[in-house]
Amino acid sequence: MTGATILGGIAGTTLTPVERDFFRSADPWGFILFGRNVENPDQLRRLTAELRNAVGRDAVITIDQEGGRVQRLRAPHWRDWPAPLDDAARGERVIWLRHRLIGAELRAAGIDSNCAPTLDVAQPETHPFLRNRCLGTDPETVARLGRAAADGLLAAGVLPVMKHMPGHGRATADSHLETPQVTAPLPELDLCDFAPFRALADLPIGMTAHIRFTAITDQPATAAPQAIALIRDQIGFDGLLMTDDIGMNALSGTQADRARAAIAAGCDLVLHCNGDIAAMEQVAAAAGPLSAAATCRADAALAMRRAPDAADLAALAAEYDAA
Repeated sequence: MTGATILGGIAGTTLTPVERDFFRSADPWGFILFGRNVENPDQLRRLTAELRNAVGRDAVITIDQEGGRVQRLRAPHWRDWPAPLDDAARGERVIWLRHRLIGAELRAAGIDSNCAPTLDVAQPETHPFLRNRCLGTDPETVARLGRAAADGLLAAGVLPVMKHMPGHGRATADSHLETPQVTAPLPELDLCDFAPFRALADLPIGMTAHIRFTAITDQPATAAPQAIALIRDQIGFDGLLMTDDIGMNALSGTQADRARAAIAAGCDLVLHCNGDIAAMEQVAAAAGPLSAAATCRADAALAMRRAPDAADLAALAAEYDAA
């Protein structure tokens, strides 16, 4: 049965026989790639084909290609993109163009998902690791530009992953290092932080935040049934819900403990970005297979993966550069 995981512990730019055999056995729902896996377009196409051959199906392969500090495909083979917040001031058309072109670069390399757009609302106190990755400082702008970003990726045949649900913008700590705590009252969160996700609740895939919202629970949202229920019921997202990387220090316990807690809380997929075969084995065993409900959501997400729309990419690039 297909595992409830997206795995990223691929050591280099090609699969080793041990990695290939492990992935064939674990059968993760998808994969995530990082800079260590990227050398040039031909190599990347070979690697994405190897990953799909290992599991014997057209598995989703995702990546973080936001632009700015967070992009795994870089010059000289790919365009270096400005931070999302820098382009956001240029409006919806530019955001659509940007993501249509990013999507084209990804799709040409065999990557059919992008962990974007970031729908967190930037605040004055937002931690620097996140702030310029956001699309705006008010929920209406973030929702409007987030829709343009998602539409651009979908037009390129790439599934967007909106993040970080139910909202990371008020966090003053880096969740890679510690657990951020947000103490804003629920009505305030609902009007601001949750609003962009509610507006884009029809998107196929979402990613959770490793943040403790004191108005909701004393656990990080990823591992909190109350937070996942809020995402489903109050925000209205019925798509495929994956965790942020469970290797981040915002979560406690072993990585297997974290995987079990996320699935028990109601997440559909566990994202595990870094680790050797032994670590991935433990996470895959703890996450288990996709549940029946998660399988339905995964199938619905895959149904939104389509061939790229016809486009004159050179003309789109020229329009983006001239904007």
